[in-house]
Amino acid sequence: MIATRPRGGSVFLVEDEVMIRMMVADMLAELGYSVAAEAGEINEAIRLAQSTEFDLAILDVNVNGKVISPVAELIQARNRPFIFATGYGSSGLPQEYRDRPALQKPFQLETLAKMIDTALKTAV
Repeated sequence: MIATRPRGGSVFLVEDEVMIRMMVADMLAELGYSVAAEAGEINEAIRLAQSTEFDLAILDVNVNGKVISPVAELIQARNRPFIFATGYGSSGLPQEYRDRPALQKPFQLETLAKMIDTALKTAV
């Protein structure tokens, strides 16, 4: 019998609200993904973006009042796909990333699943 691999892979999660981060981690687990690393502040996210192996990142746009751009730049330089999570819609995204997928908070499991599938397909 062939073991079927879960749909997922690993996700790097950056979110400053602990409860939201836990909820998203639970959603990811339900979808078959593992959380490779998580961060709640920019400096930690920068360090982890450079040193962690992951297949996809989900980035809160505004982390404790700081814009996520330096983290997004590192992930882009590593050629990894990423999704923004924001309460402000795509207009809340940093100008240079307005073409990137953005999850509107709060989001449902189905929306997260579709967004991840799209991000991973376009990255290949």
